[in-house]
Amino acid sequence: MTFTSTAALLFATLAGCVGVFQLALVLGAPWGEFTLGGRWPGRLPARGRWVTALSLVLLMVFSAVILARAGLGPAGLEAWSGPGAWGVVAYCAVGSVANALTPSRRERRLWLPVVLCMLGLSLVVASA
Repeated sequence: MTFTSTAALLFATLAGCVGVFQLALVLGAPWGEFTLGGRWPGRLPARGRWVTALSLVLLMVFSAVILARAGLGPAGLEAWSGPGAWGVVAYCAVGSVANALTPSRRERRLWLPVVLCMLGLSLVVASA
């Protein structure tokens, strides 16, 4: 296994963990203070649940792109996985800034390290 494929698998694993968290939020888990700036402690309102559902879909797409870039994902994505991987890097960079600036201390402590790891892993894969 190469360094790039290991980075891609680790990215997909982290994205999967974040996805499980987001799915729990969509289903009504009372963890609102850990997302969306901590605006809604407890369960998210419908609007917040739609945002987390969209994030869940994006994470699935991002994982497929990163895996494809490393030669581990769907073959149909390989043609545009290069630019797509750089899009994932950009999204993770913006997410890192957003999580560093969030007013929610709990969100920052939980997600900033995760998103920074995803940024680094996606950068390794995109650069390959």
